[in-house]
Amino acid sequence: MTTERPRSLTILGSTGSVGRSTLDLVRKDPNAYDVAVLTAYSNVDGLAEQIRAFDPAFAVIGDPALYGALKDAVGTGRTELAAGAEAMVEAGRRQSDWVMAAIVGAAGLAPTLAAVERGAMVSIANKECLVCAGDIVMTAARRSKATLLPADSEHNAIFQVLEEHNRDGVEKLILTASGGPFRGWAREKMAGVTREQALAHPNWDMGAKISIDSATMMNKGLEIIEAHHLFGLPEERIDVVVHPQSIIHSMVQYHDGSVLAQLGSPDMRIPIAHTLAWPKRLHFPDCRLEFTALSDLTFSEPDHAAFPSLSLARQALKTGGSAPTLLNAANEVAVAYFLEDKIRFLDIVAVTETVLEEASIQPVRVLDDAIHADREARAKTHELIARRAGSPQRRAL
Repeated sequence: MTTERPRSLTILGSTGSVGRSTLDLVRKDPNAYDVAVLTAYSNVDGLAEQIRAFDPAFAVIGDPALYGALKDAVGTGRTELAAGAEAMVEAGRRQSDWVMAAIVGAAGLAPTLAAVERGAMVSIANKECLVCAGDIVMTAARRSKATLLPADSEHNAIFQVLEEHNRDGVEKLILTASGGPFRGWAREKMAGVTREQALAHPNWDMGAKISIDSATMMNKGLEIIEAHHLFGLPEERIDVVVHPQSIIHSMVQYHDGSVLAQLGSPDMRIPIAHTLAWPKRLHFPDCRLEFTALSDLTFSEPDHAAFPSLSLARQALKTGGSAPTLLNAANEVAVAYFLEDKIRFLDIVAVTETVLEEASIQPVRVLDDAIHADREARAKTHELIARRAGSPQRRAL
């Protein structure tokens, strides 16, 4: 009788919502997993606590200025500590069986790509990697034979019900959206939305940036781009339907009229558990659907007038080149300004749209192309917001 060795894990972004959920699952079956690498950007206390709990071989704090604080908080031990952008990429390169790519935003691109290039099994919770550099990541995965496992609930649902042996039979993918906290609101009503209102997602417990993206529905726009790269279907064969209950997480419609759907409670640990144990299934008894207790499952078309981010993302995907990278970067910067109460809620998408209109679209063939486009869009977004803020006739951007 042979005993399988524990699966070694790298968690990029371990102190965020997805990283913490992943470690929560590890705690439920500690003999099955060995945490080898942990990273965080600035949460010294959270990372230090995780290092003490899981004793990884390597841990990185992204902000170099916080290296001393992390070293003091951890003290002596076997964990090798490092800091800075290069160390984050090194974390992706370090040997492990499975990598959770959960660094929010474009900052996760280089470390995730490093893990893909070494042929790891990579659970992708950071949709921005594929939005910013989808062709680069997918080409690297084919070259290295890396396994990409989508951890977003929508893409994980499609992954579970997509018949690989019958790709030619797929008619379209259907991504479900909760509609966020402002489902049913007219655009004019959203003019005075506060930070607290936008962060109050009705179904999911997520980090601040992702919660705001859900409120603007930009998250669903980014997911359309991600689905295109992951599953190889064109934009016009990827639909979005609003499903407020968040029970059906996405669907695949086939040419014969069949529709396969994946259902589950709105808990991010479920898709994470699927990728963590893949190709097996993790025994996770915490979340069970009680069908007799469910309310009606309802579906509706998205309101594109109230949420123009969906059309903006579709256009960026059709334009191609650096357009999706510019979209993502401008949105990230605008969301950060909103979270600091420096712009209004409706400004987020309006700013992003203006940046796309003004920027030059370039090919993205290598990582440096994506990085250059990202930097250009961030600079333009800062400039645009500063220019508008200084205008005596300030209006919605």
